[in-house]
Amino acid sequence: MTQQSTEPVLTGVVNFRDVGGLPTEDGRRVRHGVLFRSGHLAHATAADQAFLGALGLHTVFDFRNAADQELDGHDVPLPGVRLVNIPLNDPAEGAAFWALVRDGSLAELRAELTGRQAPGLMIASYRQMVLGRTAEHGRVLRALAAGGVPALLHCAAGKDRAGLTVALVLLAVGVERSAIVADYLKSNAPHRRYRLRRPGDGAPPAELAEVEGLLAPLFDARAEYLEAAFEQIDARWGGVDQYLAAGLGLTDADRESLTELLLTAA
Repeated sequence: MTQQSTEPVLTGVVNFRDVGGLPTEDGRRVRHGVLFRSGHLAHATAADQAFLGALGLHTVFDFRNAADQELDGHDVPLPGVRLVNIPLNDPAEGAAFWALVRDGSLAELRAELTGRQAPGLMIASYRQMVLGRTAEHGRVLRALAAGGVPALLHCAAGKDRAGLTVALVLLAVGVERSAIVADYLKSNAPHRRYRLRRPGDGAPPAELAEVEGLLAPLFDARAEYLEAAFEQIDARWGGVDQYLAAGLGLTDADRESLTELLLTAA
């Protein structure tokens, strides 16, 4: 199994990183070269594809929906790698979300995103992904436990759907919650952020700055978003163990396999 921990800035793939090295509550760490996360692979360059191909990937999980794929394109194929598309909730309802953020007027953005509306939208979406996508998350974790690693998990920006799913995988093997949140927040680094394209309409700088401010909460990784998901797990299932068993359908054997595959020896 490839043990590669380098973290390049890929030209056509945003927010790529190896999740290896994160500490567990019992003193172990996530192996390098086993679990990766990123934004979509639709614009991967030849050099990007060569790098990804050298990782020894078994599976790429694409959590985008049809609206995302229509906007950005389908992932480029990686020879010998299994591509699995499991659409998860878009943080703000797919096509309508992209219509607003890419083409919405300043008045429309003000009406939808002023104040706590935008963060509230994100918090609600994270809670809903926990409640409404148990079948999909269970499928991902069982596929990993069955040997579907090394694996790359991605959505559009690699922040929300991929970020939450990676967090659930890490919870299942006992990674410290503070370490999970710290990794999630790495998506805020300038070179990792999703490159939003809006029409260049010659708007004055003050208006452009206001638009950027209104949109920022949607494209930020904020601890309150991920913590809302954790709170929802605790509120609905009473803790991670029950969530994994009753919510996602993971068996003890599944979790033991995940631990063996993803963690260093004790």
